[in-house]
Amino acid sequence: MESEQLFNRGYYRNSYNSITSASSDEELLDGAGVIMDFHTTEDDNLLDGDASSGTNYTMTNGGNISSSTHLLDLLDEPIPGVGTYDDFHTIDWVREKCKDRERHRKITSKKKESAWEFTKSLYDAWSGWLVVTLTGLASGALAGLIDIAADWMNDLKEGVCLSALWFNHEQCCWGSNETTFEERDKCPQWKTWAELILGQAEGPGSYIMNYIMYIYWALAFAFLAVCLVKVFAPYACGSGIPEIKTILSGFIIRGYLGKWTLMIKTITLVLAVASGLSLGKEGPLVHVACCCGNIFSYLFPKYSKNEAKKREVLSAASAAGVSVAFGAPIGGVLFSLEEVSYYFPLKTLWRSFFAALVAAFVLRSINPFGNSRLVLFYVEYHTPWYMFELFPFILLGVFGGLWGAFFIRANIAWCRRRKSTRFGKYPVLEVIIVAAITAIVAFPNPYTRQNTSELIKELFTDCGPLESSQLCQYHSGMNGSQVVGDLSDRPAGPGVYSAMWQLSLALIFKIIMTIFTFGIKVPSGLFIPSMAIGAIAGRIVGIAVEQLAYYHHDWFLFKEWCEVGADCITPGLYAMVGAAACLGGVTRMTVSLVVIVFELTGGLEYIVPLMAAVMTSKWVGDAFGREGIYEAHIRLNGYPFLDAKEEFTHTTLASEVMRPRRNSPPLAVLTQDDLTVEDLESIINETSFNGFPVIVSKESQRLVGFALRRDIIIAIENARRKQEGIMRTSRVYFTQHAPSLPADSPRPLKLRSILDMSPFTVTDHTPMEIVVDIFRKLGLRQCLVTHNGIVLGIITKKNILEHLEELKQRAEPLAPPWHYNKKRHPPSYGPDGKPRPRVNNVQLNPALEETEEEVHLLNSTTL
Repeated sequence: MESEQLFNRGYYRNSYNSITSASSDEELLDGAGVIMDFHTTEDDNLLDGDASSGTNYTMTNGGNISSSTHLLDLLDEPIPGVGTYDDFHTIDWVREKCKDRERHRKITSKKKESAWEFTKSLYDAWSGWLVVTLTGLASGALAGLIDIAADWMNDLKEGVCLSALWFNHEQCCWGSNETTFEERDKCPQWKTWAELILGQAEGPGSYIMNYIMYIYWALAFAFLAVCLVKVFAPYACGSGIPEIKTILSGFIIRGYLGKWTLMIKTITLVLAVASGLSLGKEGPLVHVACCCGNIFSYLFPKYSKNEAKKREVLSAASAAGVSVAFGAPIGGVLFSLEEVSYYFPLKTLWRSFFAALVAAFVLRSINPFGNSRLVLFYVEYHTPWYMFELFPFILLGVFGGLWGAFFIRANIAWCRRRKSTRFGKYPVLEVIIVAAITAIVAFPNPYTRQNTSELIKELFTDCGPLESSQLCQYHSGMNGSQVVGDLSDRPAGPGVYSAMWQLSLALIFKIIMTIFTFGIKVPSGLFIPSMAIGAIAGRIVGIAVEQLAYYHHDWFLFKEWCEVGADCITPGLYAMVGAAACLGGVTRMTVSLVVIVFELTGGLEYIVPLMAAVMTSKWVGDAFGREGIYEAHIRLNGYPFLDAKEEFTHTTLASEVMRPRRNSPPLAVLTQDDLTVEDLESIINETSFNGFPVIVSKESQRLVGFALRRDIIIAIENARRKQEGIMRTSRVYFTQHAPSLPADSPRPLKLRSILDMSPFTVTDHTPMEIVVDIFRKLGLRQCLVTHNGIVLGIITKKNILEHLEELKQRAEPLAPPWHYNKKRHPPSYGPDGKPRPRVNNVQLNPALEETEEEVHLLNSTTL
């Protein structure tokens, strides 16, 4: 008996039908949105009914072979269902890789037998390239569709094009001959809602009518989006990147990358962006691309029947998603490598690059922005940067790090409060409230009213002869009149100062609303809002430095580089650097972020300022906590994810972490040839463990192997259906040969094919630093702890996560737990309702209390 017994959701004990049925999205939906019931189905703890990512070497019949010691079992008939996984469980990385190697050896050995077999081997070899090609094509097409639809619906809040209803504002005025340089966005074909309803374009009544219609459309889009998500696809909410990272680490979330999720996410992403909420479409596009990769992988048995191989396709799909989100194919590959992928072999790098290439080509062919480029933010700066500018660039990096640390803490605190209060049970109301506040506050300010992507583009753009933005209303040095087109540094005009005030208000508005928007039940990305905050701050700093250089060009900082009348400072460059710094502070990306930004803007010459700002933001952010926003949400939602970036510096041993603990019931084990079917079913019915060590006998306790609960149940059910003579008194044996039995004994049941003959083991004196490193690098599900060959206990991924959390609690007294809530009792109280004992203000959590408390993982109501 183990110390922790968390009942498995998804099937009842000894029920074959309920085991093989996967949970649907509807079963996970309640009044608050998505419910991921990890308190019953998580797979970290194989003996505790939990989930862990990685490597149980369970042997399976037929093609599922992970050791040469099982070649004799090839003669047995394969057992259907053995070697598959339940929902909310973790894959066995080593078993899946062994299955793939055996499949490859089989194909290689047969390809010389006939032309058909040779053709099948070629198809198998090229299926990887074919699936990433299809993924890239679909990702690029969907991204182009989303961009075009979002732009049209965003302009629909302000008016409509009478000549062609499917044109947005810019397209409507392309063919007009009545536009002027100052008012290039006004043409007779485009009518505002005030003109259509009231018949007047100016005046207080017109402004109020446009204001009302803006709020109406924003609420309508947001309401439709949240209703579609709630009713049809609960998994379509959020950005999806935390879940993608968890899935790529080996976790199973059925339906998260399905066709319904893809369809609803594509539709609701357009609606959410058009509603004007402080969110972006770039993060959800990664989710959309991974849905495409998952769906296409089912067309090829090489990937549909192997979860590890399928994750190689998902890694390539995430690269394609970033490629179409930012028009940055190389940055997409680096993003997949640096941020989301758990296992990234060299061939996955090549296929990720190819998928990103195909996706970018398709998006360029669609040309959704009408500028013959992949990106909306392409800029061309006419002056280089100077050494003295590194100081403001580093200051922007400091701001980005501080913003990232503040945002992560504030957003996680709000999401935790949403989970623990009644407010989280009304996701539709929450979205409506956030959308209403956003629309009401955003409309009066032109920089918050416009699309966030358009705002970033305007902030990135340098002032030139063709710019009519308020940010470019400078005074000419010759006659003091306001001109546009003088490229040298010049005094700011009233329009610039007015824009500075509006941008300052927009900065405060964006900071507040982004905290409350990220995590609501609509598709919501974080890239664009973070970049917008950084771009606003950067543009303000850039204009300030520009004016400082103009009025004080004789200072030693500017004297060497800034001559009178020369163009010295580029405010748009500061906006670009600030955007990268703030995004880096939130996500803690470095290399991939710099590459994405210079691909996004075409600013290859400005890599050094970008690198300086991004590294500064990471250092400052890491000073307050090493987790990025995605890792923080993974911890909040209780996903079984071991972050390779975390360092383990403590001196504990495997015997201190293993289960069972001291004074706990002994480990539940199976003997290799002493049990009957009735005994085995009794053990399964009386326990909730997901696996059992198999030993020689109760006397020797020598380890033979490891058998999964799921595989045992399936094997028994299959034997009763297909084999005659299997009774409750039949002897069960895990050995190669049947034990000696009386002549009148019923037919024995051989379960050797489901036995893992080579489970990973460590001794009880192995340092946990090594154990954690092994779990991370091999992706283990569990390892057994032995002493002189005798089984003492087991360590699972959940045990390691709990141990890391316990160590963190000691370092940060009274910090809220990340992966579980205490049911019926606040975290500071024990199972009897009494306060827990404290020593030096550190809350104690004795091992004995864990066996009595009812623990459940946090519901996934964020993202």
